[in-house]
Amino acid sequence: MRVGASGLSVRQEAGSLPLTALREVLYQQSIALMEAQSITKTISRKRRKDVAGPNGTTDEDHVPIKVARHTMGVREPAPFSDELKVDRSNTYRRVSMEEAKLGTPIERPVRVYADGIFDLFHSGHARALMQAKNLFPNTHLIVGVCSDELTHNLKGFTVMNEAERYDAVQHCRYVDEVVRNAPWTLSPEFLEKHRIDFVAHDDIPYSSAGSDDVYKHIKDAGMFAPTQRTEGISTSDIITRIVRDYDVYVRRNLQRGYTAKELNVSFINEKRFNLQERVDKVKKKVKDVEEKSKEFVQKVEEKSIDMIQKWEEKSREFIGNFLEMFGPEGALKHMLKEGKGRMLQAISPKQSPSSSPTRDRSPSPSFRWPFSTKISPPASPGRHSRPTAATYDISEDEED
Repeated sequence: MRVGASGLSVRQEAGSLPLTALREVLYQQSIALMEAQSITKTISRKRRKDVAGPNGTTDEDHVPIKVARHTMGVREPAPFSDELKVDRSNTYRRVSMEEAKLGTPIERPVRVYADGIFDLFHSGHARALMQAKNLFPNTHLIVGVCSDELTHNLKGFTVMNEAERYDAVQHCRYVDEVVRNAPWTLSPEFLEKHRIDFVAHDDIPYSSAGSDDVYKHIKDAGMFAPTQRTEGISTSDIITRIVRDYDVYVRRNLQRGYTAKELNVSFINEKRFNLQERVDKVKKKVKDVEEKSKEFVQKVEEKSIDMIQKWEEKSREFIGNFLEMFGPEGALKHMLKEGKGRMLQAISPKQSPSSSPTRDRSPSPSFRWPFSTKISPPASPGRHSRPTAATYDISEDEED
């Protein structure tokens, strides 16, 4: 695979060049490739207006373009400045703010420098570097990281050592170059050595090393590009959270297998933390049981309310049916009335017509209810006696 106008393959150069030189070659080849593809350096266009603008004329504007990132930080960690080979043949000339905003040629990006401690690298650091990277259309971001010795003397102790802080900044996507052992105050010699055009930092005066603002001379020279701090997140805030909840994090690490010696915890405190951990587990179990009990009671209440409602519905239905059957105007009363009328009609004797001749007819035996227990009185002597047993016979008409 051939890359750029030189015609050298990456594989051939990789076998014959050290890592620093290889990075420089890839950098030059990427520039040549973009030039071969005729990427314009600056777009100039005429803007014609149908309606006159504020000045009543048609002007020609130079529109800056967004340039594709061509540095090594795209696919691998950003290189250290002392590992890059810099071409000193060309005279360094700092670009002005107007030139930088309009856009610079591909081979001449605006070199912006941002420095810091970057301890416990967090989103606030990343956002500040993102702002510095996007200050101009074509920006090469150089980030300086102070050493442990300088930081401990002028600011305080750090959680991460300098190697860890260097590595964290290297892997930020916005960084193109990292300066190790960066100075606390920027000198003209340092700015000239790294060919820095602008210095990016928040606009709050930074008092340190006997100065009210270490960036005052940079601001006076017109090289300062302000960025905004991210509120609510800082290294000091993170450390404050850890110190505030010290016991919680010690117990957390003890539970994860760290020894008391590694955590610099005494024997008594270790036992105290272990006991507290057991107590918390018991509390958690009790809380879980309480929550489950509440859920169970709630379910029982819901089911009982549902059962009561169903019982009320069934009871209303039962009472309605009962009243419909046995009430004052119920079906049973009508049935009894109809049955009584039929029985009275059945037991009453039929009257003979008055015009028919009179004939002797044996009297119908009297009707008695089956449940009657009354016995006929004994017949008087001298009369024709009849059986004294209770009579349960019915007349011939009833049989019919």
